[in-house]
Amino acid sequence: MSSSDTCEPHHDWFGSLLTAGLVVGLIVSYLPQHFRIISKGSSEGFSPWFLLLGATSSAAGMLNMWTLQWGIVKCCKKLSFGSCVESLGGIFQVSTQWFMFTMILVLYMIYFPPHLKYAVATIDTHDMRGIQHVKTNVKTDTWRLSITLSWVVVVHMAFITAVTFFLLTSTTPSPEGVEAHNAQIAMWATFLGVSSAVLAAIQYCPQIFHTFRLKLVGALSIPMMCIQSPGAALMVLSIALRPGTDWTSWIMFAVSGVMQATLLIMCIAWKFRQRRLHIDDFGHPLPLDADDPSAPLLVAGDAGLPVSNAMGQAMRDEVYEDEAGMQEEVSDIEIVRAMLGENTPLLKGGRRRNTAGSGGSSGSRGKGWFKAIRRASGN
Repeated sequence: MSSSDTCEPHHDWFGSLLTAGLVVGLIVSYLPQHFRIISKGSSEGFSPWFLLLGATSSAAGMLNMWTLQWGIVKCCKKLSFGSCVESLGGIFQVSTQWFMFTMILVLYMIYFPPHLKYAVATIDTHDMRGIQHVKTNVKTDTWRLSITLSWVVVVHMAFITAVTFFLLTSTTPSPEGVEAHNAQIAMWATFLGVSSAVLAAIQYCPQIFHTFRLKLVGALSIPMMCIQSPGAALMVLSIALRPGTDWTSWIMFAVSGVMQATLLIMCIAWKFRQRRLHIDDFGHPLPLDADDPSAPLLVAGDAGLPVSNAMGQAMRDEVYEDEAGMQEEVSDIEIVRAMLGENTPLLKGGRRRNTAGSGGSSGSRGKGWFKAIRRASGN
């Protein structure tokens, strides 16, 4: 291929349509996750390590594509706008993926749960106030780690961007064409691609472990993963068809697709578990529906843990039996009082006149009093 043929436009309608569909699909797939964090007002459930690895992996993959297709980027000044956009489809694709994922990290920091930012001190006041929980200005380990890892993402992005464009602008392309890079650029592109794949391979490990330990979906978006998991195969195909790319350009998306599918299966399993326990994605009890036989009852005390309906019904039956027993005891007392009437001497030596005018002795009245008690007690 001569130098004059380097900037000739090459139309590939299948590749262009596939790339355009994937760019739109990436945006559509990430929007549910962005909207979920914003609407819930919480990013609880994300692992900061997952976000760090994902942001650095996508950044390295994006700059790998820029490096390998830099010659095509330079040709845009000789091509029409439409031909330029078509030729840069792969760059648009990986750049969109980097931007949309990095936005998750930004939203994670903005909507980090306030109650998890600062440590709470437990103080015993030794008075009627009892034990008090006081919020301090000391950052929690998770919040401090999130801040540190966010700065790592910023520094990493600034460093690899500076190195990439320094190499691209300070070297002269070889005359054989865009596919022939000098040794330094080729080594740097390989480093970016391999590091992106390695980071992507371990990216989902902390999130999978965090979600498994939490046993809750949290702020993770299942619709996003349902779209992206099968879409990873199309991403691999689209990038592999681009000129100037190699396995280092698409391996990151292949590894990410497999790991994300694993996380998706786990989240679906936890979704069924949450429904069974009648709790939301963050572990908070849902409003109970009296007509729903599957809804668990909440036990006051301990941690307010949900119990089964059968156990809850047994507890209610026990309470009802205790109340019934108390009512029977009260009824027995009322019967005795009714039978005794006004003729019962309540004080020793007391004298009352019989309302019927009978002149029975105090001894006979005492015997009647004991007989009434015996009849009331059933003896």
